[in-house]
Amino acid sequence: MQSHTAFPQMVDPTLAEMGKNLNEAMKMLEDGQRSAEDEKDARKYTRKDIPGPLQGSGQNMVSILQLVQTLMHEEEEEESQSYRRIQNVGEQGHMALLGHSLAAYISVLDRDRLRKLTTRILSDTTLWLCRLFRYENGSAYYHEDDREGLLKVCRLIIHSRYEDYTTEGFNVLCNRQPVIYMSAASRPGLGQYLCNQLGLPLSSLCRVPCNTMFGSQHQLDVALLDRFLKEDIQSGKLPLLLVANAGTPGAGHTDKLGRLKELCDQYNIWLHVEGVNLATLTLGYVSSAVLAATKCDSMTLTLGPWLGLPAVPAVTLYRHEDPSLSLAAGLTTSQPVEKLRALPLWLSLQYLGHNGIVERIKHASQLSQKLLEDLRNLNSIKTSVEHDGSSSVVVFKFFYEGSKSDSTINLSTIERESDAVNQWLGEQLAVLIPSCGVDIVELEDEGTCVRFNPLMTSAVLGTTAEDVDQLEDCIKAKIPIIQNTLQLKEEFRLEVERIAGLSYVVDYSWAGLGVLRYEHVSEEVDVHKREAELEKINGLLLKKLNELESDLFFSSGPEFGAEKNCIYVGMATEDLDVSELVETIAMMGREIEESSKLLENMTEVVRKGILEAEVQLQKANEERLLEEGVLRQIPLFGSVLNWLSPVQATTKGRTFNLTAGSLESTETTYSSKAQNSASSPPPTPTAGHSKRLPGQKLFTRLSRNSDAMSETSSISHLEEVENMEAALTPEPQPLSSSTEPPNLSSGSQSEESQEVDLPDTKTSEAESLR
Repeated sequence: MQSHTAFPQMVDPTLAEMGKNLNEAMKMLEDGQRSAEDEKDARKYTRKDIPGPLQGSGQNMVSILQLVQTLMHEEEEEESQSYRRIQNVGEQGHMALLGHSLAAYISVLDRDRLRKLTTRILSDTTLWLCRLFRYENGSAYYHEDDREGLLKVCRLIIHSRYEDYTTEGFNVLCNRQPVIYMSAASRPGLGQYLCNQLGLPLSSLCRVPCNTMFGSQHQLDVALLDRFLKEDIQSGKLPLLLVANAGTPGAGHTDKLGRLKELCDQYNIWLHVEGVNLATLTLGYVSSAVLAATKCDSMTLTLGPWLGLPAVPAVTLYRHEDPSLSLAAGLTTSQPVEKLRALPLWLSLQYLGHNGIVERIKHASQLSQKLLEDLRNLNSIKTSVEHDGSSSVVVFKFFYEGSKSDSTINLSTIERESDAVNQWLGEQLAVLIPSCGVDIVELEDEGTCVRFNPLMTSAVLGTTAEDVDQLEDCIKAKIPIIQNTLQLKEEFRLEVERIAGLSYVVDYSWAGLGVLRYEHVSEEVDVHKREAELEKINGLLLKKLNELESDLFFSSGPEFGAEKNCIYVGMATEDLDVSELVETIAMMGREIEESSKLLENMTEVVRKGILEAEVQLQKANEERLLEEGVLRQIPLFGSVLNWLSPVQATTKGRTFNLTAGSLESTETTYSSKAQNSASSPPPTPTAGHSKRLPGQKLFTRLSRNSDAMSETSSISHLEEVENMEAALTPEPQPLSSSTEPPNLSSGSQSEESQEVDLPDTKTSEAESLR
């Protein structure tokens, strides 16, 4: 927004000050966001964060704005989204925000000046919008809720079709029930909202299915609608309204508006059109399917997301000759203050100008066409678009192109997991390329798809052609990962079912390699105890798997998933060795179970050993009492008696053996201390293969395309590596007995030489230890 110094001298000083204050407020909020991340860690919750009473002396604007800025960044999850959106508001957004401040100021003017000003604002905005969207002789209704315009249009139709509705009310509706027709591809909840607000039963709503044989799968079936109209008229009902789409909420397809308009004229039905493709009416070239929307009776425009304007109202353009019925329906008002709803839009349209508006919508359309052309070159990506190119929405999904003759691929499983794969793809794209604004959509026939709708997101997020290129590169990078995962799914299932102690879990909602559970727990254990043991073992196993240095992702599955105590293996990396992966999981699970059993057994042994040790110590004390006599137990007399006649010490040291759970003498400990200190524990075997090439990560093959290596086992890989090492190692030369020492690493000979060199004393001590 321009600075207050740019206002001419003839501008009201109050308006100039208002613009200055808004500019400073927005600048403070935007500048404060740059240091929000640094202050987040340092800021501690104090008494300021607790709601308290209103201060009596009041606060200045700076303090209040700082409080607002603090509240905006209080939640860490909302910080990134808030930062991104406010940074892309731009000057045209500041102009729209200024309109709300001006509306509050203008509302205090005297009634005559207010009426003249609001009439001018309303007429200008309506004229500009009708010319932009090629809607001749139209009126406009401005509303905050984008469904409210259609609601007021329904009331207008009821007033016009039922002459006595104003005096009789719902009684006239009972004589002849009204019917509202709507496409099955319309946004969910719209029909229920209309019926609830109008006081109509849900039987007044008729959802018309889309085409199943000809045309797009998301277009309203015109022939079926014709049949419904004839049946309702014959049954005594009154068809009122048809809601069509110029861009369905899901796939962005446009209904056959030309044929629907002819059908509505034939049965005297009101035709209302809504959808994102209506924005293309401002362009120089418009497809015939969308251009037919200019002949409809009403249309709803959502200019806020199309142009990147915050807090601007939606607009419903309509044609009707009776102003009294429009007033009764609420489409027009005599209150000047309500006409000020158009003020933010009036300011923003003037700021952007005709060329600026067209350029923004043209830029969004070009982005969608660019991505569509790029995706057509990818073999594994399927797009859902209209043949006439009227849609500005790009919907695509991944599909597998594998051969049916491949025995390692289970095509039925891949088809069932297609939704999960595309769900994962959409989430990855949304996180990696947030400036493109892609989201996930559920379509009736296609299932889960990824949607790119630049008309609704590009102006807000500032999407550029470079962002679309990055999106294409990201899709290309994800395709091989998905293909590798799908190809290894069946092998993973077979390997899990082959190894005892592991069970394969079928979960079609998981896009990764698969799901398994470690179940090597005795069946004789109680059911509740068995479940507790499984939960503990699988939890520890999941923790240890995530600590490994591998490219795989392991998780416990969805938070509200049906399967519990499972290990979900993520997307497969290139050259994944499935056999090594499953064997490692099984071995780690057995180690955790054995350690758990050992600890449990040791706990029981120690508990029993402590009780036995207490009995032995009590018995030893009784024996000592009998040997020394009672007199020696008296404190003063006993000490004198022990001094005069000392008792020979016969009590031996005791130690408690945790492994055996028994009380033992300490003589063996002291006699074998030297030998125990010289011994060292054997090395602990590591999980997985013991031999691995430098830089080779866990669960990866050396080369999956090698003919000499098995695709289902890593044993051949180890043999190949050992043969390569043997070929590269030079043959040992014959050693001279007089010049070279004996080879100490040659097996049994080295052991014999070491035994001969040991002294006799050490040998006898070692034998005693055995």
